[in-house]
Amino acid sequence: MDHNLQKTVLFLVFILLGLLLKVKLKNKQELAGIKMIILNLALPATIFIALLSIDVELSLLILPVMALALNVVLFAVAPGILSFTGLKRGTANFRTAHLLIPSLAPGLSCFPFILEYLGESYLAKAAMADLGNKVFVLLILYLVAMRWHYKTQEVKGTSNSSKLKNLMLAMATEPVNLFIAAALILLFAGFRLDTLPFVFSEGLSKLSLLMTPLVLLFIGLSVSVKRNQFLQILSLLLIRAGIVTFFALAVCYLGNISIAEDRLLLLAFGLSACSFWPFAHIAAVAYQEKELNNLRKTFNQNYAINILAISFPLSVVLILGILATGTQFAGLSSLLVLGSSLVLCGSAYPVARYFYRKRKYSNSEIEISVPKKPSIRVRQIHEN
Repeated sequence: MDHNLQKTVLFLVFILLGLLLKVKLKNKQELAGIKMIILNLALPATIFIALLSIDVELSLLILPVMALALNVVLFAVAPGILSFTGLKRGTANFRTAHLLIPSLAPGLSCFPFILEYLGESYLAKAAMADLGNKVFVLLILYLVAMRWHYKTQEVKGTSNSSKLKNLMLAMATEPVNLFIAAALILLFAGFRLDTLPFVFSEGLSKLSLLMTPLVLLFIGLSVSVKRNQFLQILSLLLIRAGIVTFFALAVCYLGNISIAEDRLLLLAFGLSACSFWPFAHIAAVAYQEKELNNLRKTFNQNYAINILAISFPLSVVLILGILATGTQFAGLSSLLVLGSSLVLCGSAYPVARYFYRKRKYSNSEIEISVPKKPSIRVRQIHEN
């Protein structure tokens, strides 16, 4: 059996174990504890090791810019996608999806598979790219969420300075960002992983071993697909994945990127699931709106949870399917076919919904135009 195929089967087994463990871990706090271990211990240690294992190049600084550009593109096209899939502008669901669609969560949905299939050097590149995504989801989307909140609730004259200070403090104290900053400082100072004290290097290595199995178990534990709005959310996420693929195609073509692994890195990173950070912004806004006694809500937390629940397994399936095939999807023609297929699959539900409503509307018009039989009988009795 092919080595990549064996890895994929092993990953699926871990995800299946997570699904089976859902019977035991019914408490949300227990699931949150696993996520905290991943984000605060295993992931920072893995990224730290990956960064200290590569040679620093100025070309890597373009990666955060490219990730930020992808966020901006997704944010710009999101209103069109949402309207196409049936979400009405100005509604809480529309704003919720608009905030989540441009965000990326590579730490849980992408990094483990980049590490396993492409290696530590590409994980380090992905970690560098995530810096641009972090600026977007933590800072820019926060400002957008607050702006929509003030507009919906008609709040005027409120300063964001104190909120921004708290946000910058949170970014500076996040373990992943601290480890990335520490690794970059050590790299520029001339240190490498093998030059660090044994206690640090070995301890971090042991922590990094936890990441892949814990992430896979977390995927199985967190899958919770609801029937309501499933097709609509799946549709917009598939179209999102198609646009990401077209973005990767354009960057590879215009940037003359010919190395297959570089193309796969760009594609896999872009196909990451929607981030949890916009949901944190949504929850913060919802907490403020509790005190306003206003029926108008800026966001819908339940809809956000549904998007995250569907986005996570979908991204994992797409990324695993692409990386497990080797360099099959590294060609420009393959990217074009993949992007077109994703957009077409995502468009199936909105198109079917449109024709169904059109047919239903035309049938209702026919029923209205045909006179009812009781009125005819009354007229006949009257004439006799």
